[in-house]
Amino acid sequence: MARYILGIETSCDETAAAVFDIKNRTILSNVLFSQIAEHGVYGGVVPEIASRSQLEKIDGIVRKALDDANVSLDAIDIIGVTSKPGLVGSLLVGISFAKALAWAGNKKLIGVDHLEGHIFSSFLKPNGSFNTELTFPHICLSASGGHTAIYLVKDFGVYELIASTIDDASGEAFDKVAKMMGYDYPGGATIERLASEVQFKDFYKFTRTRKTEIFFSFSGLKTAVLYRLVKLGVYDLAQGPLLAQMSHQIKQEISSSLLVCITDIFENNIKQALRLHPDIKAVTFVGGVACNKYMRQRLEKVCQRRDKQFFAAPPQSCTDNAAMIALVASYKAEQGKFSDLTLDVFE
Repeated sequence: MARYILGIETSCDETAAAVFDIKNRTILSNVLFSQIAEHGVYGGVVPEIASRSQLEKIDGIVRKALDDANVSLDAIDIIGVTSKPGLVGSLLVGISFAKALAWAGNKKLIGVDHLEGHIFSSFLKPNGSFNTELTFPHICLSASGGHTAIYLVKDFGVYELIASTIDDASGEAFDKVAKMMGYDYPGGATIERLASEVQFKDFYKFTRTRKTEIFFSFSGLKTAVLYRLVKLGVYDLAQGPLLAQMSHQIKQEISSSLLVCITDIFENNIKQALRLHPDIKAVTFVGGVACNKYMRQRLEKVCQRRDKQFFAAPPQSCTDNAAMIALVASYKAEQGKFSDLTLDVFE
């Protein structure tokens, strides 16, 4: 009987590995190297830099995950690796490494959808144990710099997309607006900090998307913020942010208005989803944006008023990580959904 799974995640700018104990349904180790410092100066992720860093770091990260779990590579039965979606170069590093380990050690291989990893990351508790309180069916709001969507989750590996963004992702809106104000990538934590300084007030009342349909759109919101900054005389369309004229108060008010607006959009879409699916038992909030405490509190109140459970993935499981990949690989193994050594990007 299979006992341990090694999870590998290299979809973008994080290199991560984790060891999952199948019998006890527990994450034994979860190691991650983030490239934020390398990409911050560029205002976003540079694919070539990301893949080169993945290549440099992956061997050491996997070794540390095994050491932290006190599990030898020989004891690993299954290797789960992110195969889609993501940056092609970064994905290739993880897939190639996983395939080499599987071939050399005669281990089983499972390709994992990165987004599916996020969807089920709410089943991981902060200590790595399995969350038995979360049941099916439930609604999952997944939000990050690359995607924003709502899923109806019916069982492990069984889920249905019911709403997604028609243009940009919510996390990208945070990053781009932070850049407009002269801050480095990523911008989510900076926006939340500035908004908290003015008690999350809505100063500019940016337009929300329509309330009768379930979808996300943040391109127009980014444009609205841009032209508000131009109107305030602190941003030039040719030169960029005019930091000498941009007061801290303006940054606070823009950040707070942006955060409240995006949270209102999230809240409205969750309400619509609950109306369409009244039988669901819980709502989960996952992805990098789910680290935002203000959003968590607002969405939890929505659920409490409707007698639904609310679960947000622990912070270490919100950003890209290998624990969620190992978790998905565990139930795919139970379902007999293995990959062969021809596994490639986007499979």
